[in-house]
Amino acid sequence: QVQLAESGGGLVQAGGSLRLSCAASGRIFSINAMGWYRQAPGKQRELVAILNSGGNINYADSVKGRFTISRDSAKNTVYLQMNSLKPEDTAVYYCKIDIRTIYLKEENYWGQGTQVTVSS
Repeated sequence: QVQLAESGGGLVQAGGSLRLSCAASGRIFSINAMGWYRQAPGKQRELVAILNSGGNINYADSVKGRFTISRDSAKNTVYLQMNSLKPEDTAVYYCKIDIRTIYLKEENYWGQGTQVTVSS
């Protein structure tokens, strides 16, 4: 089994910054990709940023230039640095990892979600 522990959400004024963290633990042989998604009230969950094992990164157009995804491979942890936050960034943020287990099975896991609220 694999566990994800998210932290770092909160309330911030527009223009402020937050840093989200997501640490993965458990029977992980390798990590294929780590990413962040978000879901605002009444909207579908959307991709925010994703980083794969090859180092390739994709960002949603709405966050390019403001958010930065990074990874500490030694700690199996992914971060999302969010700067210049806007009220429309308000959502529950979820991390997701795509892994290969110690049994060489492909699996994916979601974090429990952390609330980010940006006030105007």
